[in-house]
Amino acid sequence: MKEQLERRLGALKAEHETGQKMLADLETQQATLRETLLRIAGAIQVLEEELGQKEPLDSALAATSEDGTQENAG
Repeated sequence: MKEQLERRLGALKAEHETGQKMLADLETQQATLRETLLRIAGAIQVLEEELGQKEPLDSALAATSEDGTQENAG
């Protein structure tokens, strides 16, 4: 009986260690993904600002409806 419990204990410890390693890997992946998404969001913001600055004023005014809301200029 004691031998069986020791085997089970060893198996559970090994499974726990494997789970801990997997969790650490996933946390690293999560941090990397968050950094990537932040870089992408920054790039999107820069490009949107650049596109907004390059657009001629009369074109921007034409895309604005009479009630002051922005229409989709495509």
